[in-house]
Amino acid sequence: MTRISRAACPALLAVALLALAACASPTSESAPRPDPQVTSVASCEQVTVVVEFGPIDEPELEACISAGPATDVLGAAGVTTEGTVDFGDQVVCRVNGHPSSDEEVTIEGTEPFVETCETLNSAAYWALWVKNAPDGEWEYAQEGVTTLELVDGQSLGLVYTPGTETIPPQS
Repeated sequence: MTRISRAACPALLAVALLALAACASPTSESAPRPDPQVTSVASCEQVTVVVEFGPIDEPELEACISAGPATDVLGAAGVTTEGTVDFGDQVVCRVNGHPSSDEEVTIEGTEPFVETCETLNSAAYWALWVKNAPDGEWEYAQEGVTTLELVDGQSLGLVYTPGTETIPPQS
């Protein structure tokens, strides 16, 4: 199944540290979405992938994918990422093209903005999460997408997060 449907200065520091955990390898935004090997994430014995777009009007994605490097797992789930100009692959700026360069994002308590992917954004960012066991708790990834190696039973989550909140995946 390929689709199943986080104040000011301290927040910027938190965003910078947390966003660095959300490393990514830029890939084509128009890459096709391959069919994962397992159809039910509820009974997934491989790696469960969860993408939650938060305030962006896109449906949640979930997939069950063979273990391996996070970039491969995401790619097999049909998930593409794009980094920033200032930090390259170190910071995820877009997932499956969102937020796009012409998409206005509204986060409560901030002025609406358009994501340029030039540098870190203090209003919202993509957070990278890992759950080490199906019944475990979500934790911020301790390394980025480009170096993270996943094993069977783990879950990988990307959540578009307001900069003042810590929101793990809800799945």
